[in-house]
Amino acid sequence: MPRQARALTAIDVRRLAHPGGGRGNVTVAAGGVAGLLLQLTPGGGRTWLLRALVGGKRREIGLGGYPDVTLAQARERAREARDEIRRGVDPVERRKAARAAMVTARARGVTFSAAVDKFLATKLTEFRNAKHAAQWRATLGAYAAPALGDMLVSEIGVPDILRALEPIWSSKTETATRLRGRMESVLAWAAVAGHRSGDNPARWRGNLDAVLPKPGKVAKADNQPAVQLGDVARWFAAVRAREGVSARALEFVALTACRSGEARGATWAEFDLEAGVWTVPAARMKAGREHRAALSAEAVALLRALPRMAGDDVVFTAPRGGALSDMALSAVMRKIHAAEIAAGGAGFVDRVSGRPAVPHGLRSTFRDWAAERTDFPRDMAEIALAHTVGGAVERAYRRGDMLQKRRAMAAAWGRFLRGETGARVVQMGAAR
Repeated sequence: MPRQARALTAIDVRRLAHPGGGRGNVTVAAGGVAGLLLQLTPGGGRTWLLRALVGGKRREIGLGGYPDVTLAQARERAREARDEIRRGVDPVERRKAARAAMVTARARGVTFSAAVDKFLATKLTEFRNAKHAAQWRATLGAYAAPALGDMLVSEIGVPDILRALEPIWSSKTETATRLRGRMESVLAWAAVAGHRSGDNPARWRGNLDAVLPKPGKVAKADNQPAVQLGDVARWFAAVRAREGVSARALEFVALTACRSGEARGATWAEFDLEAGVWTVPAARMKAGREHRAALSAEAVALLRALPRMAGDDVVFTAPRGGALSDMALSAVMRKIHAAEIAAGGAGFVDRVSGRPAVPHGLRSTFRDWAAERTDFPRDMAEIALAHTVGGAVERAYRRGDMLQKRRAMAAAWGRFLRGETGARVVQMGAAR
């Protein structure tokens, strides 16, 4: 019977060292499992090996390095390898096959960051302005990439999605809900492209809604601060008293209750000043539909008085040419608010939030005026704001946009802005 090696103890292994003297690698029998060795290198390295016959061939099978793999773990791995050999499995070949399969899978796979790039390369063409495109990329880059960026989309599960969402779900709820939808879209693209299978881990209904509180329960929608109806005339007078293209653009936004971007991007080709109509093309509208705005006499007079820059069709031209920035109108609002406070007033703040009013809030001011100070139909006010009115069937049959009727509304709104009426406006034909 062959002599069996003495089983080393953990202390023995810790004390073992290469004997030196210019010798190469040295192996020491560890005992406990036949063929288990500890290889010592001149540089101080120590590695576990299993020496065994596999298919009639002598093999040295690596089991890991010490101390990452302890003596007890090395013996367990050696026993498992010998069990495989007895079943006719070559542990070395099995590992090679597993490693090759992993490399192949990763070569075929797509990381989340790569999926975002490929998805957005197609998706961004749908956006009508660069701001929305930038928001998608910025949100995914800031909040999803740190948690998911290097992961294969095929390996992403609900816990990974939660790692991206939970840090901002309560503090930045609106951003978090948009992030969730955008991650869902990227992973849906990955599934269609063949890079993953199974359920979408970013899906809300029947999935994340079971582990995250509803957004509406965490934070209410953050409405844009609006000028209060009682402050409108004073605010509008302050706007008209200011000089500059930015002030005129803000005045025009107030008169038409349009979105800031629609006014800043307006071109002279969109206006028929004789007819008093501004036609905003579908490509520049949030809803993707052409919108006609009825211009009041004040709005037409404002446009006629604007200087035109040669070779530039933009109506509200920046000092260096081209359209004004979004911050230009916001800056005018802030200056008007600051001047009001400096004069001893309370400024122009939102009635609910108490925050200083912003350009987009003027649309809310217009909507409040139409509902509380006039008898104009609700649908007329919604159409003036370019909101979607009615269901799909109703919209399919509606051909008109109440343009002529909305002229009376635009004129009444202009008078209200100038402070010329405080009484309730009654639509002619409705007061009978």
